[in-house]
Amino acid sequence: MDELNHKALEQIPIPEGLEERLSAKIDEWEREERQQAKHRFLQPRALRYAAAAACVAIVLGVGFQLLSQDKSTNLAEQDTYQDPVLAQQEAERALNLLAYNLNKGMGHLEKAKALSNKMEESFNEHLKILK
Repeated sequence: MDELNHKALEQIPIPEGLEERLSAKIDEWEREERQQAKHRFLQPRALRYAAAAACVAIVLGVGFQLLSQDKSTNLAEQDTYQDPVLAQQEAERALNLLAYNLNKGMGHLEKAKALSNKMEESFNEHLKILK
């Protein structure tokens, strides 16, 4: 059986210039692979520098935030806690704001749930049609 396949393959004519074209294509693939290897080598180096710069920026930002927060927190605590009525009003305002935003979010959640149910029903109808 293998002998038949070899004999049949030997009888197939080979086009002129096939070897040169294959060689050129292989060379082209090797050049592309080298280019990709260069990009792979350069990209991690650039990513390392970018990551280091991002870390420095984050550390500086957090440091400045903590320094400014300490100054503003000391002033706010003194103003709020000196007057209990003002502290109660501020707490009620914060809780009302929280409740408002929570209710607003729940409304969006209900709309999304209704849309999801509608899409599921439509999807199930289409599946029934396909069956």
